Amino acid sequence: MNKLAVVLFTVLLLGACGEKPQSAGGSNRDTPPYMGTGVAAFTEPGSKVGDKTSWELALRARTQFGQNEFSRGQ
Repeated sequence: MNKLAVVLFTVLLLGACGEKPQSAGGSNRDTPPYMGTGVAAFTEPGSKVGDKTSWELALRARTQFGQNEFSRGQ
C-alpha cells in the first residue's frame, strides 16, 4: 500500500509539471488592431475606430507617458 501511495504521488507531481498549450484562441488576426473590437466597452471615449493615424498617436502617447493610467490621473 505504501508503494502505491508513492507511485500515485509521483504521478500527480509529474502531472502538475506539464505545461498547457498556449494559443491565441479566439483572436481575429485578419483585422488590424486599430479597427477595434466592435464592443463599445473596450473603446476609449473620443477615439476614432478605424483611423490608423490616431491609433498610432495614442499608442505613442501611452508609451511616452508610461502606460500607467492610475498615476496619470492623480
